[in-house]
Amino acid sequence: MFTLVVFDLDGTIVDSRRDIADSANALLAACGAGPLAEDRLGGMVGDGAAALVARAFEAAGLALPSDALARYLACYDARLLAHTRPYPGIADVLDILQSQVKLAVLTNKPLAATRAVLDGLGLSRYFPADAVIGGDGTFPRKPDAAGLQYLMASAGVPADATLLVGDSETDWRTACVAGTSICLARYGFGFEGFPVERLRPGDRVIDAPAELLGLLPQTRKS
Repeated sequence: MFTLVVFDLDGTIVDSRRDIADSANALLAACGAGPLAEDRLGGMVGDGAAALVARAFEAAGLALPSDALARYLACYDARLLAHTRPYPGIADVLDILQSQVKLAVLTNKPLAATRAVLDGLGLSRYFPADAVIGGDGTFPRKPDAAGLQYLMASAGVPADATLLVGDSETDWRTACVAGTSICLARYGFGFEGFPVERLRPGDRVIDAPAELLGLLPQTRKS
């Protein structure tokens, strides 16, 4: 039985692909390149903003400027919530879960942007402030498991009672390292290209947020 559920953010709780892609393309345009397809940029997300920017410039055939990350973050900060929305049903799921289990967020997105998205979409009420970890803080980014291990220690919950919910191979690898269970959101934009042949017995995959409740028997609606 799970008593701690830790969520990734982009591609798991919120669909932020268009705002991320628009920001990356705005930077590429300023550097003289044409736009990349939104789905292609979405596939570059998951390992933090610096990795996304580097991948975008490589795909565009441009040298990476020394100030590219700072410029991307400025572009993104200006459009954080232009199109980003919670996935359908995610708020209902969080409403049910919050009274049954402890909730946390572990993302490679910068913490300030993470909090702005959660606040702006009315989702921060589900996650204690000290249970939200971004990719630019004390802990290394996923798939390093230090952030997840910290969340488990803070909650007083062992690995075998923890479920990580994400949408990418990065999330899967994080759970493997930490020894927790993993639930992959096939609806998330990070799932495309996931090596499904590497899934282990017991690894879970869902096609909609509401399906998560079926994996947690104590949270099922009566």
